[in-house]
Amino acid sequence: MFKSFLNEFKKFAMRGNVIDMAVGIIIGAAFGKIVDSLVKDIIMPPIGLLIGSMDFSNLFFVLKDVPNHSGAYASLAQAAEAGATTLNVGNFLNAVISFTIVAFAVFILIKGINKVEGTISKKEADAAAAAAPKTKKCPYCCEEIPLQATRCPHCTSELGSVSQEPAPKKRGRQSKKNAV
Repeated sequence: MFKSFLNEFKKFAMRGNVIDMAVGIIIGAAFGKIVDSLVKDIIMPPIGLLIGSMDFSNLFFVLKDVPNHSGAYASLAQAAEAGATTLNVGNFLNAVISFTIVAFAVFILIKGINKVEGTISKKEADAAAAAAPKTKKCPYCCEEIPLQATRCPHCTSELGSVSQEPAPKKRGRQSKKNAV
């Protein structure tokens, strides 16, 4: 029983899409660290400088101070070390900006993939259209005629439409022995 379960798990884990998903998660985690560093180390310092030399990671509000403490905390780390309950607005802003950057990067990636897939599917559609038959044979005289033709230009027989094929009528002069 255990061996069958193990074989089933191995079969599941070695499927191509599972491996692709695992690679995507690993790359996504690494990309998340890069974006987090971009936000904390590159984007937020100039923004903090513009609004008065403020470090966003230290933007917090004390909700409940610890007993026997007086004065303000110099940093979020100092407030956490003291045991104060804080509302960490700066960390939230960093996370929102990180999410926005990741979402924008994924949007650009998906847009590029869709453009490439659109180009490929357009080429496939053009190839399929080129391979589609453009002519058919007249059921009466067996001559090649356009696919959309409703009358054979060779024998003048009426041809049924593509959607419904009524019995074709022979046009032209009929011989006297066939006349009613």
